Amino acid sequence: MDKEQKAIERIKQASELSLFHYQKPLVCCYSGGKDSDVLLELFKRSGIYYEVHNSHTTVESPETVYHIRKKFKELENQGIKVTVEMPKYQGENITMWSLIPKKTIPPTRIMRYCCQILKETGCKNRFIATGVRWDESNRRKKRAEFETITKNKKDKTVVSDEIMMMNDNDEKRKLIEHCQLKSKSVVNPIIDWTHTDIWGYIRGNNISYNPMYDNGYSRVGCIGCPMAGKSRFKEFADYPTYKRAYIRAFDKMLNVRKFKGNQQIWVNGESVMNWWLEIDKLDGQIEISDYI
Repeated sequence: MDKEQKAIERIKQASELSLFHYQKPLVCCYSGGKDSDVLLELFKRSGIYYEVHNSHTTVESPETVYHIRKKFKELENQGIKVTVEMPKYQGENITMWSLIPKKTIPPTRIMRYCCQILKETGCKNRFIATGVRWDESNRRKKRAEFETITKNKKDKTVVSDEIMMMNDNDEKRKLIEHCQLKSKSVVNPIIDWTHTDIWGYIRGNNISYNPMYDNGYSRVGCIGCPMAGKSRFKEFADYPTYKRAYIRAFDKMLNVRKFKGNQQIWVNGESVMNWWLEIDKLDGQIEISDYI
């Protein structure tokens, strides 16, 4: 079985599980990147009934926002339900710019609170499909084809690959089904696809994709994401408005820190930005946790 057919079979199986466990259609999570464009095409070819969901992080590029709008308009014209979910925090609408002062620390590679709040809160108690791939990182190599996401007592996300399949008669079945109805289940249909597989499928099937890839970007995500490393310099050069917005948010963050009596280790928002981009290093800096 080739990778396309294997991915479609995973989608079909997840669709059956979603309808059985949740009594709702499988949800295709769509970010506007190349992986989600491939995922969406596979959903179309699967023949199942599905919905499409996008979590608007408030820091996507204009090109990404327009690409999502275009795709969603096409889907709506085909009668497919689409949802763009705006982020909330503590019951209120939130943006990256208002979130940073609340957290009083910039998001970093080891403190990715932005992902948890701006991207991962949607589709509660649903069965979703993502474009996660083993080829992307060592961390993602630990992910499974089918997973269940729950919260532990400390409100930390816990990912498990224990999902009860339709033909499983294990005595734990009722317990697992009850658990899944209180959690989010996940299928990763293209988990075994490589970077080459993705682009080969896009080119081979003439799938429209985000124009940012033709403008020198290898990844499409939040502008300024710490996980992007040195690519952030290009992002802020191409999108200076976002850089200024971050600096203003950092200035507000420093005012909150001052009001709370937190240790002040930066002079202003500009100095926070230089530290964040790893241009400047603070004297005696060891770990980010030292400054919280």
